[in-house]
Amino acid sequence: MNDEIPKTQRLVLAAQAFRPAAPVDDLELFAGREAQRQDVIAAVSQTGYHVALYGERGVGKTSLAKILVVIIGAAEILKLQAAMVNCNTDDDFESLWISIFRELGREIEDFTPEGIRFELERLDPPALVVIDELDRLENDEALTLLADTIKTLSDHAVPSTVVLVGVANSIDDLIGEHQSIIRNLAQIEMPRMRSDELQGILAKGCVHAEISIDADASNRIVGLSEGLPHYTHLLGFRSAERAIQDDRREIELGDVEAAIPKAVEGHTMQSHYLKAIRSSQPGNLYREVLLACAVAPKDDLGYFTSGQIRDPLEIIAGRRLEIPAFSQHLKEFLDPARGSVLQRIGKPRAYSYRFSDPMAQPYVIMISLTEGLIAQQQLVELQGGDSGAALPPHTKPQDRGQLF
Repeated sequence: MNDEIPKTQRLVLAAQAFRPAAPVDDLELFAGREAQRQDVIAAVSQTGYHVALYGERGVGKTSLAKILVVIIGAAEILKLQAAMVNCNTDDDFESLWISIFRELGREIEDFTPEGIRFELERLDPPALVVIDELDRLENDEALTLLADTIKTLSDHAVPSTVVLVGVANSIDDLIGEHQSIIRNLAQIEMPRMRSDELQGILAKGCVHAEISIDADASNRIVGLSEGLPHYTHLLGFRSAERAIQDDRREIELGDVEAAIPKAVEGHTMQSHYLKAIRSSQPGNLYREVLLACAVAPKDDLGYFTSGQIRDPLEIIAGRRLEIPAFSQHLKEFLDPARGSVLQRIGKPRAYSYRFSDPMAQPYVIMISLTEGLIAQQQLVELQGGDSGAALPPHTKPQDRGQLF
């Protein structure tokens, strides 16, 4: 490390390395997702095959898409030009393809699936077309025409590839009722990132920022991130910022602890959290119940049951509370008046819940630490690990316990 670099420049390097507010588009800073990268490249290499990349909000789909554009665009063996566009709520089929062909430096006039196919067929070299935030496309006709376009591209073995990216729990959620194109799509799910992948984000970021991080600090950031890279970047930057301001070359556990209040202050989740827990009733349990939801064991899709809330709530509230004491809180968390912070599936006495926005879960934990609602050692006890360890793996549905 160069000890002569001014503090201001070191802060700039840290801000470049850790990017909580923007997708990563620099291959040197991108970590993890090796399996998904290889799956996409394998699909792109097959003429007539296209890609659907889906997963929860905040798991890094856009970052992966941007990196794939960089990788595939630079791969001489594939010989592809790349275009990436984002869907807007007011887009229709024509406006979407106007944006795409603008990125490709072309103008077209025939905005039908066959017209699009004809223009893509003429491209030399062929194109990699990435359509991000497909879940924001509210025009049903546009989605139908897009499905028809993918089908005709496959039927005519057009060498260009379309990659659909969006927030969804399944391929059905992403493409709706357009099952006819399933055989033409490589379905690639983006789960939450593994601990080693999040560790890789911190390692690469620290190399760029010319700073190191001790194991306890790294593990604490990973544990608080809940598999979401946004929080790894956010806590990584705030921790690096504190170490640099203190003229140190290593991020320590104390830097992470001090970074938590700064990370939650002014966060986009703040207003949603306050709306969810707001109450004028003395002794209400909205904060405690919501935190218990955040730390409760969950299945692979993030669902938990009211029965799984009891044990963490006992630690948080300091007394044993049975389901009837907090079932109304869970019901209210579904209400738009509290921001619909939770969503629910199942039948009465067999409901499962999860956070409507995955980004809320780590925020609830960190704001609760900041407000003193839970101590770090209590959080460690609930997570079932040591003081710096990452969260345990999500439980499987059959391990959920009592269903109420």
